[in-house]
Amino acid sequence: MKKDHRLKKNEEFQIVFKNGKSFANRQLVLYYLNKSDQAHFRVGLSVSKKVGNAVTRNQIKRYLRQAFLELDEKIIDQYDLIVIARNPTNKMDFHQMKYSLVHLLSKTNLLKK
Repeated sequence: MKKDHRLKKNEEFQIVFKNGKSFANRQLVLYYLNKSDQAHFRVGLSVSKKVGNAVTRNQIKRYLRQAFLELDEKIIDQYDLIVIARNPTNKMDFHQMKYSLVHLLSKTNLLKK
């Protein structure tokens, strides 16, 4: 995922948390905010220390980044997305994580038809 497609600053996260909408399943929480002035969606990832040690948290973030990379053409542009990983993600493999992410994106109508 390119650096300009990521949310990094705390202010950017707070704007999405305060003004955006959210949807969740057992594994992930998705916050999303429509930004009509953007050409591409941006993604922020958050994995708490409660989920696991640093190795586990980094692996979860790698899986999520790869899932977004594979879903790049299917996700509607002009959105800021924040994905928060919950505790069950520490036992999931890549395919399960991608399936969970696709479930969230389809429920929130962020996937192109």
